[in-house]
Amino acid sequence: MANVPVLVGAIPLLYVQSMSISEGYRIERIAGSKFSQAIAPTTKTIQIEAMLIGPDRLLLKKGLEAMALTSRLLAAAAAPALKFTGIPVVSGLTIALDMQITDLRFSQSIQKREALDVSLTLQYVPRANLTAILGEVADLALAAGTAAVPSGPPPNPIARTPHA
Repeated sequence: MANVPVLVGAIPLLYVQSMSISEGYRIERIAGSKFSQAIAPTTKTIQIEAMLIGPDRLLLKKGLEAMALTSRLLAAAAAPALKFTGIPVVSGLTIALDMQITDLRFSQSIQKREALDVSLTLQYVPRANLTAILGEVADLALAAGTAAVPSGPPPNPIARTPHA
């Protein structure tokens, strides 16, 4: 089976150990009522744990650091398209545009001298309505395409029996 990378901007993360997405929603009380409702998503956070392996691991590290710059002007100088959109994240789990790196940690251990562990947190920072819509359409297309592609066999159910 091919190792499909997770793309964070132009940086391919080939050895992703885990990836999670959390989304929050703003709850507002309905005027003149005791009821509340979720009116809009407020936060979308992607957490990625990966390993950078090989002779280009330090170049990948520098690329991630460049994208993590907090100043939009400096980030735009590093990647001109970031003036108009955030960092795209493309994976088998999601396609998310307008992301910004909020936490970036690297570690190296004696057990893995030729590898860097990276922990990366990105948060959704919408820049324009058009890119927000394009991101949602791309994520929906990914979901529809994944549903249409046959995958491995379903899990084998284990019969449960009561124990005395």
